[in-house]
Amino acid sequence: MNEYIGVLKKYALFKGRARRKEYWTFILINVLVSFALGFVDQWVGSFNAEAGIGTLGMVYAVAVFIPTLAVTVRRLHDTDRVGWWALLGIVPFGVIALLIMQAFEGTKGENRFGVDPKCHQASHGNNGTFGG
Repeated sequence: MNEYIGVLKKYALFKGRARRKEYWTFILINVLVSFALGFVDQWVGSFNAEAGIGTLGMVYAVAVFIPTLAVTVRRLHDTDRVGWWALLGIVPFGVIALLIMQAFEGTKGENRFGVDPKCHQASHGNNGTFGG
């Protein structure tokens, strides 16, 4: 949960690097929240079957769009790729390729986008969270 809150705190931060744990925790919680809001939208009658989303789901999607894009770019930076690769998400099957890129381990040590978040976090303490 700390990773989810951390991404929201870095709302529009596109510089730097994001660990796999930060990225995947944020994505997992987004999926869970989206499913839950979909059920609530159906229950209260605000689900639009044609659009495939309800009012609450749409509000949430708009609210987390920028942080999702930002953590995606930072995750790409961790694998030493430019953030423009995030545009793969708008082409057919591009999301699959993008998700595969996000699964690779980040560059060990410093790269052109900044310090290794694993090393940086380990040297500055982990604030009670697990490493990974």
